[in-house]
Amino acid sequence: MIDIIGVRFKKVGKIYFFDPGDMEIDRGTPVIVETARGVEYGYTEIGRRPEPDEHVVQPLKKVMRIATEDDTRQLEANKRREEEAFDICLEKIKQHGLDMKLIEVELTFDQNKIIFYFTSDGRVDFRELVKELASIFRIRIELRQIGVRDEAKILNGIGICGLTLCCATFLGEFQPVSIKMAKEQSLSLNPTKISGICGRLMCCLKYEEDTYEFLNRGLPNTGDIVRTPDGDGEILSVNVLRQIVKAAVRKKTSDVPVVGFYAAREIKVLSKAVVAENAE
Repeated sequence: MIDIIGVRFKKVGKIYFFDPGDMEIDRGTPVIVETARGVEYGYTEIGRRPEPDEHVVQPLKKVMRIATEDDTRQLEANKRREEEAFDICLEKIKQHGLDMKLIEVELTFDQNKIIFYFTSDGRVDFRELVKELASIFRIRIELRQIGVRDEAKILNGIGICGLTLCCATFLGEFQPVSIKMAKEQSLSLNPTKISGICGRLMCCLKYEEDTYEFLNRGLPNTGDIVRTPDGDGEILSVNVLRQIVKAAVRKKTSDVPVVGFYAAREIKVLSKAVVAENAE
């Protein structure tokens, strides 16, 4: 076991582990730590606690110090400089006629690097823009192209559910989402109904996927031939959550089919061989 704290650098960003050393650091405490990008100001999301060695990538970097008032003032000054840099970069993008949309500017806490996040439909030759920005700010410049899901996470907004976006509220990392999830949940495959404001499939399709996979295991598909207490019939529709099927059933082959509802435990899917035998 090793003592760790979990630090988050953005409101809904990924949590990184650090070694607290001899310091007792509680959740919510601002700290100064060294990262791959340089010295950063972050907030403790996980207070000091022991963690199994296999859950931690060694070696852990140590916390430099608990943030002071001077550190907080520097963070606020960095925020103001980021706003100024955003306006300057926006103006330079227009001057160079570049097909790119500036989303956010981030200045590292130690002011060694400034990162400009942007979106674009294709590749952008921004070499001249970088040179001009470097001559203005006199520090390292990085332009980073991001996807539409990351854009939505940064800018936030209101989803079709009427709530603020999950990705900007509590989702630390994006999970893979597929059209198969919408099919298993019997949702409309209309893109406007299952897509978020980013234009991609909604992240919330993933939330109940495991439950629907479990429930669907015991259900037949629409069109399957099944045996019911009232005779053999064809499945017309399936209610996954209630575990009920709707079927057109005949007691005898010559009978007029009667529509009935059956619990999943009451029916049995017939094999193709049995269906063919009954047809003969």
